[in-house]
Amino acid sequence: MKIVIIEDEIWTAEDLAETILQLQPESQIVATLESVKEATAYFRKNPQPDLIFSDIQLGDGLSFEIFSALNISTPVIFCTAFDEYALKAFKANGIDYLLKPFTLESVQAAFSKFNNLRRPGMDENYFKSFITEITAQMQPKNAAVLVYFRDVILPVKVEDIALFYLENEITHLLTFDKKIYHPKSTLDELEKIVGADFFRANRKCLVCRKTITKASSYLSRKLTVSVSVPFDSIITISKEKTPHFLAWLSGQ
Repeated sequence: MKIVIIEDEIWTAEDLAETILQLQPESQIVATLESVKEATAYFRKNPQPDLIFSDIQLGDGLSFEIFSALNISTPVIFCTAFDEYALKAFKANGIDYLLKPFTLESVQAAFSKFNNLRRPGMDENYFKSFITEITAQMQPKNAAVLVYFRDVILPVKVEDIALFYLENEITHLLTFDKKIYHPKSTLDELEKIVGADFFRANRKCLVCRKTITKASSYLSRKLTVSVSVPFDSIITISKEKTPHFLAWLSGQ
């Protein structure tokens, strides 16, 4: 089976290729493409593979633009950091997705659905629906988060928030001026509210880009993150999340 990977983060592409070959050793990664422009040029000159793994947001646009511009009938498994709420359109239209950070099990599950993705005649309108869906998800989020302080409800501007964290299973909000509040929302809900300037470092922490001062190497390709506000807990980024975190931190 011939496979093409479309991914602009080299670490993620390498990890995905390694996982694919571990699960499907008879497969051949015929190309790894890093941009909409490069992928479009490649598919115009080369035969279509049996399967495509494609990131959604590339440095020069959305990968959907590739499939809208060309007549590609190859099944596509989209690799994305968007949560499942944002991906309902994929399920509705019968295209599978691989949620970042991927695991051996999630890639295996994607392969198990491979036969269901063999749908010829995917036209431009088919992919335009995905572009519309994801573009909507990328629009600016709420300007404030509601918190409860004593007997009042206060709006805290998102731009004033350094990070969210869990402590004793209670959600905390820490501002840049070192105030702590307790929003009623879960971290999963807050992640949808605050938008792309925040990164879900792990199960217990959602951190703002502008509060990060540095990231340091840790065990087994993990990272630790230092922040500009007083915070006692160590913020770690897993090996699987590291490529996406570095891309996010650089503004990609």
